[in-house]
This record gives sequence, structure tokens and C-alpha cells, in this order.
Amino acid sequence: QVHLVESGGGSVQAGGSLRLSCAASGYTFSGYCMGWFRQAPGKKREGIAAIDIYGNTPYADSVKGRFTISQDNAKNTLYLQMNNLKPEDTAIYYCAADDSSGGHCYTGAGTSAITDSSYWGQGTQVTVSS
Repeated sequence: QVHLVESGGGSVQAGGSLRLSCAASGYTFSGYCMGWFRQAPGKKREGIAAIDIYGNTPYADSVKGRFTISQDNAKNTLYLQMNNLKPEDTAIYYCAADDSSGGHCYTGAGTSAITDSSYWGQGTQVTVSS
């Protein structure tokens, strides 16, 4: 059974940094696309970063240059380093995993491999104050 647990959220002032972790159990990273998503109150869920089995790391424009996704295969842990945080980064952050596209983060049709049917963590709150 795949199980994902996020940690590292909290409250920080604008310009600060946080590092989120996502501990995975029940499977190994090989063969999975891993991603970070967030959802702010009243807004749709947004994909912000992903990493595929080849090490490709697409980012949303809203976080490019400020956030870095990485993974430690030995620890089966996914990370999201968030720097220069802004109030608009306030949201619940989720990690997700999917192997339906062989470890790619996009399907042959160009859509995200991670969907509502993928494996999801419970989320961790990030609050950035101005």
C-alpha cells in the first residue's frame, strides 16, 4: 500500500524559506512521477513542481526560480525547498505519486500523469505573512 506523508509546513514571513518533505512507503521511487501541488482557500489545486524518473523537473511559472524539487532515493523522500516565499504561496501543500505513465510526468497526450486517482498525501499547511 502506497503511503505518502508530508511534513515541514508552518508559518513564515515573506522572504523566508521552508523545506517540505514527503516520506513515501509501500513502494520505491523508481518508475514513479513525483509531484508537489498546492491548494489555497477558494482556489483550484495547482501543480507547482514535479520530477520524473529521468530527473526532469518542470515547474509552474509562479514558483520557478524560487522553489526546488528534489528526491533522496535512499530515504524514499521527496523534498520541496521553498525560498523567497510570498503571501500568495499560502496554501495546503500536497505531494503525489503516479506510475501509470512509466515514470513520466506527462502522458502521451501532454496531460499531467498525476490525477485525482494518483497517490496523495494528507497535505501540510504553509502560511506566509507579509
